[in-house]
Amino acid sequence: MDLLISASVLNADLADLKNELLRTQEAGVDMIHLDVMDGSFTKSITFGDYVVGKLRPSSSLPFDTHLMVFNPTHLIPLFAKAGSDIITIHAESRCDIKECLKMINHLNVKAGLSVSPETDVEKIFPYLPLCDMVLIMSVQPGAGGQRFMPDALKRIKTVRKEADRLGLDLDIEVDGGINVETAPLIFEAGANIAVVGSYLFTADNMKEAVESIRRGS
Repeated sequence: MDLLISASVLNADLADLKNELLRTQEAGVDMIHLDVMDGSFTKSITFGDYVVGKLRPSSSLPFDTHLMVFNPTHLIPLFAKAGSDIITIHAESRCDIKECLKMINHLNVKAGLSVSPETDVEKIFPYLPLCDMVLIMSVQPGAGGQRFMPDALKRIKTVRKEADRLGLDLDIEVDGGINVETAPLIFEAGANIAVVGSYLFTADNMKEAVESIRRGS
């Protein structure tokens, strides 16, 4: 199992996203991570399905859409239509989690469930059979450039152990503070997808930054 890299465009030049997507593809990342914030679940607002749809022709990489919203139910079909390959909702959402995950799968999109640092990861165990991916937040949702929370490593191991017990081929993605030092730690703990933002987009050479993470893991 190799560590896949999902480039978080939250840290990209948002005024030049088309070229930023081309830059990430040339650097060798595996997917594009799109943080959708509504100003309620988080303090910030980013972009919606219209922007994602306009970006879709600019990249052949999978779109990994992370809905940081309280009410994702009506948004799921919009982001599926816009071209998302993975849609992740939060365990802390104010919706029927099971029905939302089923809806994502019925739209032929991979379903993800994210869990914030303050939430007991065991609360998501009943939903694991409906998930293609679990996203473990290793920072507080809402802003890039935060420091990695070491407690995430225990949480990764807990989810991986339960997925293995259930016989699930589950992707575990980690978002927050991922760089050349922390990427090997999450990989060893059982994660196989790293959301990387600041480390890539502030690098003098993004391709070298990608390769440094791959070498370390």
